[in-house]
Amino acid sequence: MIHGWTGSATRDWFPWAKNELEEKSYEVFVPEMPEPDYPRIGPWIAKIKETVGEPRLDDIIVGHSMGCQGILRYLQTLPEGTKIKKVILIAGFEKLKEAAFEVPEDRVIFKPWSEVPIDYPKIKKMADSFIAVFSDDDPVVPHEVNAELFKEKLGAKIILKKGMGHFSQGEGITQLPFLLELVK
Repeated sequence: MIHGWTGSATRDWFPWAKNELEEKSYEVFVPEMPEPDYPRIGPWIAKIKETVGEPRLDDIIVGHSMGCQGILRYLQTLPEGTKIKKVILIAGFEKLKEAAFEVPEDRVIFKPWSEVPIDYPKIKKMADSFIAVFSDDDPVVPHEVNAELFKEKLGAKIILKKGMGHFSQGEGITQLPFLLELVK
């Protein structure tokens, strides 16, 4: 599971999900991503590669927010023919709302993520299935735009939740029971 921009493996719903999935006999890794306040594509891909190791057919990768971008960019670096079971994108995005840019520096941080293209045709072949989960009241991720993009480019199953904001601890989200069902 890969946390997002300004995130941590010890916040939001990650500790809960790790514990719940381990109780169901899943092997779970939640790395601390490098410099989460200033995420950069290269170091994030490297950390995901280090964490995953050799991808396996039964791997399920879950991302939140910028972690979804990291996962997609990681997948496109894998050799053709590599396949994992499932990718679950929670509040994933390619486009953001203006509210995401609280300070001018945020635009500088996001610029490479928005300008370096994502190879969706290659990525689509890397997993048996993609699921993208959005909230109808996410303050930073416009679900309509990103849901359509992931559905069109990845064939993702789209799930829209009500009133879950950006799925973060600051909004009171410390558990994601629906995630347990999606992992099955």
